[in-house]
Formats: sequence, structure tokens, C-alpha cells
Amino acid sequence: MKLVRFVARAYSRLPQWGELSEGVVYATGGVGSKRSGPNWRLPSVELLVPVAPTKIIGVGKNYPDHIAEMGGTAPRELGLFLKGSNTLAADGAIIPYPAFTNELHFEGELAVVIGRRVAKATPEDALDYVLGYTCALDLSARDAQRQDLQWVRAKSADGFCPVGSWLETEANPADVHIITRVNGKVRQDASTAEMVSDVAHIISTISSFMTLEAGDLILTGTPSGVGELHPGDEVEVCLSDVCSLRVSIGPKALF
Repeated sequence: MKLVRFVARAYSRLPQWGELSEGVVYATGGVGSKRSGPNWRLPSVELLVPVAPTKIIGVGKNYPDHIAEMGGTAPRELGLFLKGSNTLAADGAIIPYPAFTNELHFEGELAVVIGRRVAKATPEDALDYVLGYTCALDLSARDAQRQDLQWVRAKSADGFCPVGSWLETEANPADVHIITRVNGKVRQDASTAEMVSDVAHIISTISSFMTLEAGDLILTGTPSGVGELHPGDEVEVCLSDVCSLRVSIGPKALF
């Protein structure tokens, strides 16, 4: 099932949840609820970011090949960081290129959306708390990441977390194919089977010290192939050959 958050342009400007099936969006009574209202062809609606998190948690260094390309070593514990809610951007967005960086990098990732409150989940039951999966870009200002004491600038500038158009509820997070293209050229091509820590372990570890709320977003790490973006570049992220995230990079800001 593909869950979407949308606005029906000719019906109401209020965001609502729905189910996307064969090019038709069916209104539901809420996130994950049954179809309960009118429906629209996809061109008649505006798809919004399909998540409203209280927090966005990123996992760094979770693919061996990416660790190697960055010249680092695998962390003893999950390499976690936070991104602000201001980083969220929808499919089709134009992402600002901030003035403070000269090294804007892309990182395509599998993203996990939590469906209900969870604290201290075990690896065995952690996936029961997942609402769905989507693709995301963890945009990073690599020079600021190297220079700053913390990664706030590097990871949380406006628009630094574009998210796919829908949540897929039936994906197998242990075997998702991730492809990232820049200007049509494949730059990342990997499977989540390569992750150092799987999704269940990630959720269990985070929830051991931080209560996760419905809607919270977890970025599970990026495979090798990351690189620079420039003004005018177009970036596309696909999960298992289904592409639901395409964004472009705006002009470099002057200040």
C-alpha cells in the first residue's frame, strides 16, 4: 500500500491522508485508515511530504563501502545525528544552495517512518512500529561537516532532507535496492542488505534512550558513491526501481 499526504486542489486546501493506487488517490479517515471519502486522479492533487515528524534521526557510516570511501572506520555504536524539521522538502522541490558551503553533497537513503509511539523496542518487535518506508536525500555541507564542532549547519540547512512522495507499507527493509541519479547518471547503486546495522537494530537502539513518536523519520545511512552537487543539478532517488523523489538544486545564495 502506498500512503500519501496531499491537498486536493479543487476540493480543499487542507492536507489530508490517502492511499495511492494505479494513479488514483483515495481519501482515508487518517494515516493508514481505510478509504473513506472521494478520490482524485493523481494530476488533480498536490502530493506533500508524507510525514510530520517530531524529530528526524540520521544514521552515519552504515554501509562498509561508504565508510571506506570517506576514509573512516566503522563506529563502535550507531553514528547518530539529528536534522531539523526545516530540512523537509517534497518531491519536485528546488533546494537552496546555501552561501556558507562550497561542498554540497548528496546521500540517497532508505527512510523509515514510525507509526506509533515506541520506547525500548527489542530487535524482534521493532518493525511492528513502522508505518512505512520511503526514499530520502540526506543533503550535507561536507566542508562545514569537517570544520564545525557539531553537524548542525552541515545537516540542517533549509531543504536538506527531501523525502519521497509516498510511504510504502509492504517493503522488506532488509532487501531494498537504492539507486541515486544525478542528471540522469547513476551515482549510487546498492542494497540495504549491505547495511552494517539493519532497520530493526536501528529502531531498537534509538528507542532504548529516546522515545519515538508516530511520524518520526529515521534515515538509515547512505551507500558509496556520494559526491558534490552544483546549481542546476537534478537528483533522483529510487527504491527497488520505483522513483518517487526528484529535486533540483537552486542557484548559489550570495549571503
